[in-house]
Amino acid sequence: MKQATDPMVSDLLAKAQSARVFAYAPYSGFRVGAALRTAQGDVYTGCNVENASYGLTVCAERAALFKAVCDGKREFSALAVVVDADAEDLATPCGACRQVLAEFAEDLVIVLGNLSGAVETYGLKQLFPSPFKLRTKES
Repeated sequence: MKQATDPMVSDLLAKAQSARVFAYAPYSGFRVGAALRTAQGDVYTGCNVENASYGLTVCAERAALFKAVCDGKREFSALAVVVDADAEDLATPCGACRQVLAEFAEDLVIVLGNLSGAVETYGLKQLFPSPFKLRTKES
């Protein structure tokens, strides 16, 4: 897997960190930024947007993915997720985000970081080995 010293990974982390600034997190105070690289090298960013009705909150990872899909992108190579510096652990994508990401890129590289400089890298298959797949009569 790619290391944090890789310039492309560093760039993705920097873009996720910049997106984190725009997070709307008045309830949890937990600001998250994400940067998603397409197979063509374009990068889409997103931040978490909370709502008083927590179930309506959108995670940074899905915000970035939905922006990319709205632009016609369907293939992705890497995702960076950056959380607050005082977060004890780096935050992996939640189950809902993992499922949505797996719809498009089961072999996605996921780089986690925080404002203190901690970095970890995973494969989506590592974090989510058995995504749900809709089976239709044609399948």
